[in-house]
Parts: sequence; structure tokens; C-alpha cells
Amino acid sequence: MKLGTNAWQRNLFIATFIIPTFLFFCVFTVYPVLQAMYYSLYDWSGSSDNKTFIGLDNFKEMLHDPIIWIGMGNDYFLVAGKIIGIMILATFFAVALTRFKFRLANFFRSIFFIPNVISVVVIGVLWNFIYNPQIGFLNSFLSLFTKDKVDITWLGFTSHTIWMLLPPAIWAGIGFYMILLIAAIQGIPESYYEASSLEGAGQWHQFRHITLPLIWEQMKVSILNIMMTTLNGSFVIVMIMTNGGPDNTTQVMGSYLYQMAFTQYHFGYGAAIGVLILVLSMITTIILQRLMRQETIEIS
Repeated sequence: MKLGTNAWQRNLFIATFIIPTFLFFCVFTVYPVLQAMYYSLYDWSGSSDNKTFIGLDNFKEMLHDPIIWIGMGNDYFLVAGKIIGIMILATFFAVALTRFKFRLANFFRSIFFIPNVISVVVIGVLWNFIYNPQIGFLNSFLSLFTKDKVDITWLGFTSHTIWMLLPPAIWAGIGFYMILLIAAIQGIPESYYEASSLEGAGQWHQFRHITLPLIWEQMKVSILNIMMTTLNGSFVIVMIMTNGGPDNTTQVMGSYLYQMAFTQYHFGYGAAIGVLILVLSMITTIILQRLMRQETIEIS
């Protein structure tokens, strides 16, 4: 009887923590997803209860919508650019601030983390100022190396403006992932490095054969998180800096969803775009997990 009582108390204790979290997950995640799927099957303006069932017509319309394809391409461009840029820089700074001992290491950790405590809106406004063709820092800095004043409209190129969104996106994410990797590196026993030094291994060989394999799990989590946050949240920086322009060349699926739902009041079509974002996020997550699982085998 005592064993049964202990098991019941243990299950009750676990349920006390799991059930509230599960309910919050259902209310704020599962229900909105199911609601979006429901509205994606309707032609609805969002201003009344008059909805017309159209089945999969919204999804068929997306196949012939060029902005959807532009947004999808821009989303994956930002995903690839942010993964490469953030992971390289975050890993470099994490290794530099842990493996090379110097007095200002804690100061630089704080400095690199500052963008993560700043609102994305503030970051967008700040970089808009940097890119400003008249009074921006970038043109003013380049003018120091030329006889004439540089007057480049950085956010006005129809074919290259999306590239201008990568620096602020990468800059805003370095600090957080650097802290994750620093914690992982500090968990590596120092004896591993001491033993490799006695065998004549240099810094590069220590990084390649000790640091990288032992922090690879944290790097995998970071890569997946960058991918998911970019596909689901890159529209904020786009809306602040370019609003999808010029000529829709910087549209991402999130910004296009916002415009269709809250500017053109085509809520059914906006919901269909949301469903597409969800499906693409799930597919991309599965593909990345399989690729990184193979990479783990090769590293080990």
C-alpha cells in the first residue's frame, strides 16, 4: 500500500507541473494553429461573420502568387545567412573569450549581449539610421576614404536590398548564442586541453578535435532555433526597415501575411500563408535534424 501511495504522490507531483503547461500550450499554440487551418479554407475579410467556404482555393492561389515565392526565397536566404553568420561569429567570440584569458573578457561578453536586450523595433530604427543615404554612419564612414561624399541608398536597390537586412539580423543574434556556447565550452574539463598540449596539439587542433565535438549538441540546438525564429519572426525587421520594398523584393512570408490580413483584410489568405509557414518550418526542422545527425556521426 505504501508503494502504491508513493507512486500516486509522485504522479500527482509530476501532473501538477505538466498539466498547467500543457493547457497553456493548447490555448496559445494548438488552438491558434487549428483556428488558422480553419480560416484558411474560407474567404473572409475578418470584419464580420460572413465567411464563404472555398476549400483549398487560397492554397491554389498561392501557387500562382509571385510574392509568395519571393517571400519564401527571402526567408530561406535569411535563414542560411543568419545560421552561417551567427554561428561563425558566436563560436569565434565564445572560444576567444574562454580559451584566451584576458582581463576584459567579462566586459566584452556584456557588450556582445547588449543587442539581445534591445527591442527589435529599436534595432531596425538604429540600422535604418546607419543606412540613411544623407546622414547615415555608413556613408559618412565611406566618405572618409574618398574625395567626394558617398551617397548610396543602401535600402533602395531592388536586387540587393535583402542583403542589407543580414547585418542587423546577424548582429542582433550573436550575443545570445555566444553565451550558450560559452557555457558549453566552460563545461569541458580542462584536463582534455592539458593532455592535448602535452602531445603537441595547437589551438586549432584543440578546437577541431576537442571543443567542436563537445559543443556540437549546443550548436545543433542553436541552428534549429535560428531557423525557427527566422521563418516565424523575420517579418519584424523587414516591416521596420523596408516594409517589404522596394517593389516587394524584401518581402518575407510573415510580412506578406501581415499585409494581406491587416492591410488588405484578406484574412483567409493570410491564414493560408500562416499554415504554409508552419508546414515549411516543420519540414525544414526535420531535414536539418537529419543532416546534423549525419554530421554528428562524422565528427565523432
